[in-house]
Amino acid sequence: MIIRKAVVLAGGAGLRMRPLTNDRPKAMIGVLGKPVLQWVIEWLRKYGITRLVIGVAYKKEALMDYFGDGSKFGVEIKYSVHSVEGGTGEGFRLAISRFVNEDVFLAMNGDELTNLNIHSLIDFHLLHRPLATMVVTPLRSPYGIISIDDDGNITGFQEKPVISQLLVNMGVYIFDRKIINYLPERGTVEEKMFPLLAEKRLLKAFRFNGFWVTINTIKDLQLAESELAKLTS
Repeated sequence: MIIRKAVVLAGGAGLRMRPLTNDRPKAMIGVLGKPVLQWVIEWLRKYGITRLVIGVAYKKEALMDYFGDGSKFGVEIKYSVHSVEGGTGEGFRLAISRFVNEDVFLAMNGDELTNLNIHSLIDFHLLHRPLATMVVTPLRSPYGIISIDDDGNITGFQEKPVISQLLVNMGVYIFDRKIINYLPERGTVEEKMFPLLAEKRLLKAFRFNGFWVTINTIKDLQLAESELAKLTS
């Protein structure tokens, strides 16, 4: 099966990124001279995913004016408008119901930067055929981790280590279209849908250990620029 379609949510207000998001959605913040979403689109296009449905909400005009119908970027873009308050549940639900007829497609948040091999992800999903596959990666601690002995002596210190035994959601998924029966009217898929799918054993995890940054803070932006500079040099 060849997957050509992706639903990308790019409607976030990015409150922690102010003042950079005063006049634009978070997905339009520049990273090495290009909006975050442009990096995402170029990554998707590399793997043949060229039919995009972009969920927009906050300051949507800035994004829609920049990307247009997608032809300048080698893709086809449809826009699905949702409310900021509706969250990822409403964003995915409306985008899928309006523009997705395919049985299987990629879905993601529009502030994720990664070098994940999408073909490997698709192969995994098609092999196991869950309702949804979530890409997971080891937690990179934002803090230094301290080890102490029974007497309270510090015996070790690791600055922001990768904790391999703890896995986190990367915000990149493969969905079966039947997922629409589980998407909430409002709220986040992380709180309202994924726990239910996990309980019903309808959710698989695809492990990934490569480059991944979610743009939530100025510090994330700096990390993304540093890592992308290495990957593109």
